[in-house]
Amino acid sequence: MSPLARIVEALLFLSNDPLTVGELADAGEVSEGEVVEALARLREHYAEGFRGVVLREVAGGFTLATDPVAERAARRLLARPRTPPLNQAQAECLAIVAYLQPVSRPEIARIRGVSSESAVGTLLERGLIEESGRSRFGAVLYRSTELFERLFGLTGLDALPDPSAFDPTPEEEGELRERLLRAGEQRAQPTQS
Repeated sequence: MSPLARIVEALLFLSNDPLTVGELADAGEVSEGEVVEALARLREHYAEGFRGVVLREVAGGFTLATDPVAERAARRLLARPRTPPLNQAQAECLAIVAYLQPVSRPEIARIRGVSSESAVGTLLERGLIEESGRSRFGAVLYRSTELFERLFGLTGLDALPDPSAFDPTPEEEGELRERLLRAGEQRAQPTQS
């Protein structure tokens, strides 16, 4: 397959909407004639009945679509309920576990300054963290899972971003400072029984 045909294929793969010959030519910095030729090569490559994906011309543009033979299976797959995104508490707990593992729930709560029971429970249910033994005080220790690495595109824990490279904007820095001050004030206030 020619380099241009591979570029057009990649653009069609990336786009949620059909792309016109003109859009493909602009993106590839080539003539429309060259794109038409590349599309002809792709049409041969994705001829119906040979692959699970076919090239379709729809709505004035081109798109990659599933072969009709896979439609029923694709509908069943896509009908599965989607996992909702992590909320802030869950993301914070997951980051703490990823960077400090093995770590206990009391340690997570101490770092965050708030109870983390619910967030840790959700992360366990979703399979992003798992139990990895007990601390010397008897608390359950947690570590991240292979699913966590796969979902975040990591080859291993050594591929986690270096936290020392975090360079917050002045606004982010101010927000972090405020949150830390509030957490410190709440901790300093005596609890009423």
